[in-house]
Amino acid sequence: MRIFHKKTYRFPVSKVVTAVFLLSILATSCKKEFLEKSPELELPQEEAYTTAQRIDKVITGLYSSAKNGSLFGGRYHIYNDIRAEEYILRDPNVVTGADVYQATNDATNSYISSFWSVGYGTINRANLAIDGLTQNVAGLPATVTNPALGESKFIRALVYFQLVQIFAKPYALDNGASRGLPLRLQPETTAANNALASSTVAQVYAQILKDLDEAEAQLPTTYSTALAKTTRAHKNTVIALKTRVYLAMGNFPKVIEEGNKIVPATAPFSTTAGAGHSLAANVATLYVPPYTNSESIFSFPMAATNAPGTQNQLAYYYNSFTGANLIYYLNRTSPGIYADPLWPATDARKTAFTALFTGSGLTAQPVLKKYNTPSPWTDFVPMIRYAEVLLNVAEAEARSAGGNLARARALLDAVRQRSDASYNFGTLNASQLFETILKERRIELLGEGQRYNDLARLNRPLPAIGASGQNIPVADPRYTFPIPINERNTNPLVGD
Repeated sequence: MRIFHKKTYRFPVSKVVTAVFLLSILATSCKKEFLEKSPELELPQEEAYTTAQRIDKVITGLYSSAKNGSLFGGRYHIYNDIRAEEYILRDPNVVTGADVYQATNDATNSYISSFWSVGYGTINRANLAIDGLTQNVAGLPATVTNPALGESKFIRALVYFQLVQIFAKPYALDNGASRGLPLRLQPETTAANNALASSTVAQVYAQILKDLDEAEAQLPTTYSTALAKTTRAHKNTVIALKTRVYLAMGNFPKVIEEGNKIVPATAPFSTTAGAGHSLAANVATLYVPPYTNSESIFSFPMAATNAPGTQNQLAYYYNSFTGANLIYYLNRTSPGIYADPLWPATDARKTAFTALFTGSGLTAQPVLKKYNTPSPWTDFVPMIRYAEVLLNVAEAEARSAGGNLARARALLDAVRQRSDASYNFGTLNASQLFETILKERRIELLGEGQRYNDLARLNRPLPAIGASGQNIPVADPRYTFPIPINERNTNPLVGD
């Protein structure tokens, strides 16, 4: 089946005019009957869950909502990365995120507001699906309804997790006691329940993990096609996301427990469990069609019929080919990772994904080439890769009391030596190993929307290059995005 690829239909003008004319006749000659009859082409909510085909359409729409360019289709990744030390802004204006880069954005920023509105719109679609599947499944087998429930809960958990990262203080600050987000778990079709107080960060995390645990039990172990394994949630998708969530909470034993389901105890680090995952032999193959390597645990697909939309596209922001705008180039000086000695020129990620560019007012500045398709910008957007899971487990082993430092080092080596086979980190104690893993994350996940989240979960200040190189501490109001003014106006209980 096609995943989230919407078709565009064109109607001849003559037919539209005819339809309007006929409607006007009906309205005047049969006005009462016309107004009282239910539209024959309108599907009641309860009917959307009566067949497997209809349920599949509902879930397809849910994924499509999540991959909106204003959320996971591009802009979320970009804004998370440009807030720290890795990029220099070439084209400053409000559309390109200049105020985010400079840490001057406020509650009126419409692009940040879109994170909130599209995110909560997607959550509500998930709520509608969960409610509809629960209430209207008479006669349908669990093999149809359970996977759909699992996918709905996975998407709801993913959106809540990403929103709580940027609109609330880190869990690690006070074990989640801070103001979190409104937990909307019921389907809403009117504005009657707009007023809802924010739950704490800890309560939001608890709901995320509840959804993920239930989703893991309901989802299939795998799919029959490589495309579905990459673009639809299965058990391993949920397990991988749980390692990220528990790492953000600083719960290292749980990271290891979940990671052990899909990460072996010793090298080689690959798994045949479920959908099966391993590091791609050639890292460059991850970012070119068909985007379905077994390392890609979950990505949002793009196609010409449903591209990310104007100025949301990853290649448009970062690359320098004709048609791309090269809005951000890489910071080639310290503290940017590009200049770090830990990322030598022998690393395939440097040779494959970066290049020095001269033009557009720049002279030999490094650019990120990880995303490389021109208009209509159909790069798949990576959300979870097996390399990240290996690094999640490595960090948990390095930081956990009684953790397996040898395993942590072996996992780190596996990720690095995939791209630089002869590289040797030398002797590392536990503290050095932890810091090296963090730098390896910066290299491996560059341009994948993880930098801010990694700093936040460690309670570390933002090294905001765009804010004149300021270190913005966690307590600073600029550290997290403000709740949008639209939400404050319609929900007076949301809190500060």
